[in-house]
Amino acid sequence: MMKFQKEKKAAVAAALNAGSFIRKNLRRPKQVEYKGAINIVTNVDVRAEEMIVRRLKKDFPAYGILAEERPAEAGRSARWIIDPLDGTTNFAHQFPFFCVSIALEQDGRMVVGVVYDPVRDELFTAAAGEAARLNRQRIAVSRQARLDRAFLATGFSYQVREKKENNLDHFAAFIMRSMAVRRAGAAALDLCYVAGGRFDGFWELDLKPWDTAAAGLIIECAGGKISGFDGKPYDHAAGNMLASNGRLHRAMRAVLHRRPPALTSGKTGITS
Repeated sequence: MMKFQKEKKAAVAAALNAGSFIRKNLRRPKQVEYKGAINIVTNVDVRAEEMIVRRLKKDFPAYGILAEERPAEAGRSARWIIDPLDGTTNFAHQFPFFCVSIALEQDGRMVVGVVYDPVRDELFTAAAGEAARLNRQRIAVSRQARLDRAFLATGFSYQVREKKENNLDHFAAFIMRSMAVRRAGAAALDLCYVAGGRFDGFWELDLKPWDTAAAGLIIECAGGKISGFDGKPYDHAAGNMLASNGRLHRAMRAVLHRRPPALTSGKTGITS
């Protein structure tokens, strides 16, 4: 039997339970608080996180916790990395693209990843040494090797209004060089869509570990690749992620390091 099966089973149970609670509250009134100008949290996020943490600490009391809505808790040998509701703004507006994300990190390496979409009842899972799966069916990244035919995804950080590096230039560059770019608002689900071959690639700035930990492992177990914009192994604390089916990684890196075209007077300035 593969390692981490008990942890994976517990993470799946916690994600399904929290996801059911989130789904039941989708159309109900919510308490919304602002953590920043455009960064919100609802009472449903907080309650879902409490449910997940309680379940995981019951089964694995020695493990640490890194979760979005509470202070970090140190532990021995491993820690859970939790986003109880990735896509809170979507959820608050009843836009049906959000998920629960739970990962287990051991010695700096992700070993379990679980992402659950409660609207579509889609459960993405992976564990170190195993294939990635969607609802128990094995999944794999796409085979697209041409950037001009690639279907990509991205997002924008909560600091998009304040930071000079805000992804608008990269968005302009990719929209001119790919088939299409989508911005749906839940990074963990975007990444799982790369793992399942729905998207061919993804990039985003200023991501947090709870956005990427579970889905990053799922991509790797599905045959894809994650890295920093510089192509070096991805550091979940760093925040700038490039993810792809592997075949597009070099081409996407080239776009990220190229000055974007001037989009004025109908002239793109694009060169191949």
